[in-house]
Amino acid sequence: MKANEFLKNHGLRVEDVDSDKVLGFFSSEMKKGLEGKASSLAMIPTYSEAGHKIPEGESVIVLDAGGTNFRTCLVTFNNGVAEISDFQKMGMPGAKEEVSAKEFFSILADSIERFMGKSKKIGFCFSYAAEITPDHDGIPLMFSKEIKAPEVIGKRLGKELLSELSSRGYDTTGMSVSIVNDTVATLLAAKAAYKGDASTYIGFILGTGTNTAYVEKNSNIKKLDLSEGSQIINVESGCLKLELSEIDEEFMKTTKDSNSYHLEKKISGAYLGPFTLFVLRKAADEGVFSNASKEKLYEMSSLETKDVGAFLREAGDFSNPLSFFAESREDTKNAYIIMRTIVERSGKLTALNLTAAVLASGEGDDPRRPVVINADGTTFYKTCFLEDYVKEYLDQILWKKEGRICQIVSIENSPTIGAAIAGLCI
Repeated sequence: MKANEFLKNHGLRVEDVDSDKVLGFFSSEMKKGLEGKASSLAMIPTYSEAGHKIPEGESVIVLDAGGTNFRTCLVTFNNGVAEISDFQKMGMPGAKEEVSAKEFFSILADSIERFMGKSKKIGFCFSYAAEITPDHDGIPLMFSKEIKAPEVIGKRLGKELLSELSSRGYDTTGMSVSIVNDTVATLLAAKAAYKGDASTYIGFILGTGTNTAYVEKNSNIKKLDLSEGSQIINVESGCLKLELSEIDEEFMKTTKDSNSYHLEKKISGAYLGPFTLFVLRKAADEGVFSNASKEKLYEMSSLETKDVGAFLREAGDFSNPLSFFAESREDTKNAYIIMRTIVERSGKLTALNLTAAVLASGEGDDPRRPVVINADGTTFYKTCFLEDYVKEYLDQILWKKEGRICQIVSIENSPTIGAAIAGLCI
């Protein structure tokens, strides 16, 4: 088929991803990041451990600041199970219109006033780039373009929230706020919910974006000059500056922050769709498709990852924006080959990401105690074939080549549960 020749000529085949080379680069960048050397991976210390015993019967206030929504609730662990009560959801402050720092923290305080007197502990899942301080406060480094709260950048979230509550007459003596990002929260949720014997835990998100968190020995975090114990590291794995094919680099130039988030732009939900459209147009230019299909491709303003998955699931679905391929058997098959290869390549890269994290943890060599990976994100679970490919390449690379064992789990309400654990234990 023309598609196979096109993929071969442009280095887009799955076999063109050199597992040893990618894994070696990933591990090298992780090591340099831990040492404080120049690296595309930030390897952010969180000062959070994963080994705490979760107190029974004690309530904690939970805040969860996501991409578009802001959630609050009260969480109590009974018999190891997280009981969520008084759950409320609202729009993220700054999503619709710009808010000042005072307005931002006032909204946060408004949302948890109903819990005052029920707990002195607050766990805050903050899904934006932030520096975590040794006392577990968080300092926002940037918001996504959708959130307009520039005055909040550089301020200590926990300190400012408690200050706002105090100004309203509440006694905040002894109150604490623990900030974690969503990937760290996902890891902590695995620690709470997994009932088997795990050697360690990894938090992994593959949704609109992607990131990874794992547990590292403090002695290996050279930039902190620590010797004993361990802590969770926020890898910021989507930033790995991984260069693959010429087409990948051409696509990067069309994206915002064109020299950043290299890995994320190869595997995550925000980019798989646009990248697929970019590749399909390139293939059309080289005569892979009929002129009719080529014209349709250039008429499309955009392509979403969910549409790619839907086409792979049912190529003859005429509600799909890619349905024009179905008018020609040859075009359909060539398009299918290209799209399935892109998804398979994403699965292999994801498996290499997870393999690097497992190897960095130093665990997983005892079949009785696997590394438990809590994977979260709609891209991972909803994109046709992706989850299967990740597991297939983990079997090939992590198990058959490295001799390490992992188990992927999916835990509902991971950000909430993880934030609750952080608030109670950290």
